[in-house]
Amino acid sequence: MNHPKFLATLAAMALVLASQQALATIVQIKTNVGDFEVNLFDDTTPVTVQNFLTYVNSGRYDNTTIHRSIPGFIIQGGGFRFVEQLPLTSIQTNAAIVNEPKFSNVRATIAMAKVPGNPNSATSQWFINLADNSAGSSRLDSVEGAYTVFGQIAAADMEVVMMIANLPTYTFGNTQNLPLRNYTSADRNDNKPLINANIVTVESISIVDARANTAAGLNPKPNTLLPEPDSSSSSGSFSFGLLLLGPLLWWRRRSL
Repeated sequence: MNHPKFLATLAAMALVLASQQALATIVQIKTNVGDFEVNLFDDTTPVTVQNFLTYVNSGRYDNTTIHRSIPGFIIQGGGFRFVEQLPLTSIQTNAAIVNEPKFSNVRATIAMAKVPGNPNSATSQWFINLADNSAGSSRLDSVEGAYTVFGQIAAADMEVVMMIANLPTYTFGNTQNLPLRNYTSADRNDNKPLINANIVTVESISIVDARANTAAGLNPKPNTLLPEPDSSSSSGSFSFGLLLLGPLLWWRRRSL
């Protein structure tokens, strides 16, 4: 067997397989508040998109919860289900993936959450930027090795996202910033139990356009604030350490 030819064949097969796996570029996120579409940057953030689509195709995102909402900042999902009671139940996750911070965390982009101090720790949780979170107090384009933006939501579809973002949020023990429907402060004061109708549920995520070039007409803003290699990630203002520190824990930290 000619070794170089064999390697070339393997490389060609890998490219074919990768192209087959990376065809899906537009997905619809169907929630009990409304539906919106996300155009995925499969050519420029292939590892992140493939990871996301693995959860989509396995159905593990179905009936999950938008479990965190910070006004003017983000809404977050992809990690938990509400099974008739709190605390929320974690979904099964795959191995963490490599960070791919190429685009800026501006409004109407979707990015991956991860563990503080470990840039390559994203698994299933994603968040949608409600504002330009690239710099300022958030600095998502530079802290923790920068957060990987892997898709974009059209302006019209952001209306649904903002409907979710404008819902009131409540705290239940370590469960913080949980957006709820048909639930009031009086209900919380009375310790009224939550039911499924109160939860913002991602009913399903499905592929609606599998063409490979659907992102060609988009013009995502590049991340120009990437940290230097091996720079400290401890100077951030916001943390997304939800995977190790509890499902909805967040805090603000002062810059050093």
